[in-house]
Amino acid sequence: QVQLVESGGGLVRAGGSLRISCAASGLTFIDYGMGWFRQVPGKEREFLSAISRSGDVTYYADSVKGRFTLSRDNAKNTVYLEMHSLKPEDTAVYYCAARAGAYGTTESQYHYWGQGTQVTVSS
Repeated sequence: QVQLVESGGGLVRAGGSLRISCAASGLTFIDYGMGWFRQVPGKEREFLSAISRSGDVTYYADSVKGRFTLSRDNAKNTVYLEMHSLKPEDTAVYYCAARAGAYGTTESQYHYWGQGTQVTVSS
């Protein structure tokens, strides 16, 4: 079965940096666009960033543009999210997602989801 497993979340101070990862298995990774979302209790899942199958095209939501960088290593079936200048409002559960074909910017466009990893930014 397809699995997406996030890792690297944790507690970080405001202004600090963190890199989270998503390892995929059970699929041909290079055939999937990948995205990152986040969610806090009582709020809708928020799109953050997406990357094309080749890895040469990325898209970022305004909330993270200039602070977060999405990349992928197709040899390792892994996608990364580098987060810098973290703010308390970045605190959330972060999810990676896979979409067959082109990447998407909405939750409904993605086929597979990871379990999420908690990122907490202290003020």
